[in-house]
Amino acid sequence: MDHNAIRAQFVDAHWATLVQRVGIAVMPIADELFSNKMLGSESYSMIKAAATNQEKMRVLVEVLHSGGNAVKSAFYSGLEKHAAFLLRDLKLKSMGLKQLEGLNPPTAECHVESLEEYKKWIQRELKFVTEYNSLPGDHVLLSERYIQPLIIMRHREKKERTEELCFKGESFQQLISSENDAEKENNVLDALFSADSKGICPGAVILQGNSGKGKSVTAQKIMLDWASGNHGRENYDCVFHLKCKELNQISEEQSLVEILSINSNLTPDQILQILQKSPKRVLVLIDGFDELKFSFSDASNKLTARNLYKKDPPEASLTALLSGCLLPESFLLVTTRSTATDTLSGVLKKPQRLTEIIGFSEREVEEYFQKFFQAEELFRNAYESVKANETLFTACSSPVICWIICTVIRERFNDGAYVTSGLETTTSIYVDFVFILLKHHCQGLSESVPTLLKSLGQLAERGVLERQVLFDEKSVKKAVSDPAGSPFLGKFLFKKRTRQETMFSFMHLSFQEFFTALYYVLDEKEFCGKLTEWFHSELPEYHFFPVVQFLCGLCNKEVSDSLKETHNVSVPPSVQAQLEEWILHFRTKYYLRYILLCLYELHEKDFVQKAVEAWQEMDMSWDSLNRTDCWALVYCLECCPQFRSLNLNFAAEELKMLQSVLCRTPELELVVQNLADTDVSDLISALGEEKLLRALRLNSKGLSDQSVRQILHALHKQKTVGGLQIAVKNITADTALILTDFIQNTEKWEEIGLRTNTDCKNAESLCSGLRLYNTDGIFALHVVRLCSTPQKAPSLSEIILRYPHSEMSGMNLKNFLQAFHDINCLTEENAGFEQQVDSLLSHLFSFSDLSVIISAPLLTEKWASRILFLIQSCSKSLPLYVAFKAGFLSSDGAKWLPGLLMEEGIRFLQESPKYPRCTLVIEGLRCCKSTGCCSHQTDQIKEIDCNQSVTIVISRGNCTEDCSDQEST
Repeated sequence: MDHNAIRAQFVDAHWATLVQRVGIAVMPIADELFSNKMLGSESYSMIKAAATNQEKMRVLVEVLHSGGNAVKSAFYSGLEKHAAFLLRDLKLKSMGLKQLEGLNPPTAECHVESLEEYKKWIQRELKFVTEYNSLPGDHVLLSERYIQPLIIMRHREKKERTEELCFKGESFQQLISSENDAEKENNVLDALFSADSKGICPGAVILQGNSGKGKSVTAQKIMLDWASGNHGRENYDCVFHLKCKELNQISEEQSLVEILSINSNLTPDQILQILQKSPKRVLVLIDGFDELKFSFSDASNKLTARNLYKKDPPEASLTALLSGCLLPESFLLVTTRSTATDTLSGVLKKPQRLTEIIGFSEREVEEYFQKFFQAEELFRNAYESVKANETLFTACSSPVICWIICTVIRERFNDGAYVTSGLETTTSIYVDFVFILLKHHCQGLSESVPTLLKSLGQLAERGVLERQVLFDEKSVKKAVSDPAGSPFLGKFLFKKRTRQETMFSFMHLSFQEFFTALYYVLDEKEFCGKLTEWFHSELPEYHFFPVVQFLCGLCNKEVSDSLKETHNVSVPPSVQAQLEEWILHFRTKYYLRYILLCLYELHEKDFVQKAVEAWQEMDMSWDSLNRTDCWALVYCLECCPQFRSLNLNFAAEELKMLQSVLCRTPELELVVQNLADTDVSDLISALGEEKLLRALRLNSKGLSDQSVRQILHALHKQKTVGGLQIAVKNITADTALILTDFIQNTEKWEEIGLRTNTDCKNAESLCSGLRLYNTDGIFALHVVRLCSTPQKAPSLSEIILRYPHSEMSGMNLKNFLQAFHDINCLTEENAGFEQQVDSLLSHLFSFSDLSVIISAPLLTEKWASRILFLIQSCSKSLPLYVAFKAGFLSSDGAKWLPGLLMEEGIRFLQESPKYPRCTLVIEGLRCCKSTGCCSHQTDQIKEIDCNQSVTIVISRGNCTEDCSDQEST
């Protein structure tokens, strides 16, 4: 018999085993046969098209049977090259041998060469990631998508778990960032296998985390880094990667080296040589322990594999590896969901370390968005939009949620929608997340999807009703038949006195609220009963509002159609009808913001119009709107264009989003936060023209004179302007001229207030704050200089004037403010002080029916003489009201800091000539000491015993004095 015939006979004798065991070697062998023209194009295409390696091998065997001895011999040569271990095993089996003996190991050169080829193979196979929605041929480079999540290396206490589950938005991000034990390592392996405080390095590491937290991608990144030489080259000679999903497919006995070869291009023979050469420098990475179908409950009593090459049930081989019976000196890294951590810990060798993937912190979320979008403008808009939505931003700690949101935004952008016009509803993002986990992270469900969702919903509802986020094991198993198999629950062990306590939770409170809403959709009767309770409650419980919001989102047509199509879950029409009735019942201003979010989730235009039309006036000024609130507001008002009045508080960055709504609303009252000079044009565009502008408050770090001029010019085009308040950089002479021009050429205004930023120390500002009033024929001017401490108190802290509007042109505002500023550049001890005060007061001599209030830290004899000078100079313009208040305003303008009425100042005014038709009022703390002996520069001035609160009134020739223990304000 010739050489080809002998080889062909061997192939024929073992073809059934070859079909089962050739595995990944089938395509390299088929490639060589095709290149050597031993396979036709049609046969080769059929082999490639087969779904599994076994199916590929079955097609190839049929070709071998029809191809003759030459083709079978060529196939045998392929086995020698690509499946040498299998070939040798079959030969030994034929000879009746039970073990390997007398084998010559490969040379050192061959060993190095095989490892280099293995690394190249890993780089080819693992440099790409396949996304959940990838089409055939789609790929994304791992390096362009991967962001290392936060990993902590300790157990967390119950309180920490509870806080993490309940916090949202910025608070949540700060919490998980603070939980990171140390700075992020560039090499995650260095951190995972580093020595502990006692100098002990773990031989095995458990990396636990909820579904979608990035365990598998992190494992892939570790493999790729090792193969690329980026990290870990000096620590490990070889790294093996076992995917538990693939181990579940093994249907026959296999040795450990065969199992390790499943996800590599190394032959079992090559792996055996590597393990024999350097077992201490080998890392085995086992991904997805929770997905194994094997039972490890009695693993300690099972007979495990005895050597690397002995065939055993795959459960025994894997148990031997995990427990350290095989490769005891190697390192193990095992990823798992927390539901299987205690089982894994019981099997795994010691010393072992538990670590946990927390997910993305705010920094990692931002970095992920940046990598995903690359284009700076799109990235920034997308990230800021999501950050404004507390629920979604919290959920972004899960990399899967990050991917879903980024994918949705990119699709909107590709469809031509501006990203800030709004995300999909929050509910739609959560539904997508649930479907992804059910499809890709939930193996071998023992119950139908609707049944699983309903049981999870029952558990979630109990938690919402009882304000509970951690559940004991007994109650969970009562509600959910297989909690360990659910990708939506996490399992945690806590110490409770002398024993362990097992607790479960949803990934976050928001998911618990979502599943509660889903439960009500699946159980209409339960929903009806709960809604009846809400109707009879005068004040609905706020902790249930998110559930109602998710309920509205589930009634959204697109979401409900998706539920029906993908998992045959129907939303009863009566649910939406009852929700709409509930919304109409509770649409008061106290629930306005929340109702708008419900309407946005519902996305039912006709009903939204019906709900919003009943308001006509909308007051949402009590708290600043975030971007999600603005999306909801814009959507609802676009459904109801004939809207009359808005009172809003929002950030300047939302001006573009709100522009269309603000432009067409006839009456506005606005508070705009963080307004900068660059935002003024957007503000003017949003205001439009011919508005009843009841109030406009512009908070910022300080606008320039040019911006103030532009804003006032725009206000000329409005019907009326009620109250205007603007934070400015400085109040300068130019500012005064701009205001003078406005008030002299415009009659339709009531109040204008300018204030400098309290953090601004620029001495060029003529004053800290300035207010102008125009009501009932009276013009009023209020000028103030703020101060933080008595030691820095201004010479003149405040002056308030009131006089007839008809005489408004008699005031030179620029010169008046300059005189006010000049006084505060001096102290009473300066020679020119009295002259500067006279200069200021001289602006008041020509007014009739004048009211003046002056505030200064001290009423001294000098101030008393200047007040008398004012009264004498204005005696022709009666009646006259003059008040002196001793004190000044704090630096934030919110607190009145009392000053002193010195005895010599009081006596000077009391002994001066009386003017019957003039009223003089003096308020402050009366000091019985002389000016030189008084401790007036102290923060505890009110507590000094010799000071007493007093109000002195000199009117119609009479002097009255009212003493009080309380300071007058």
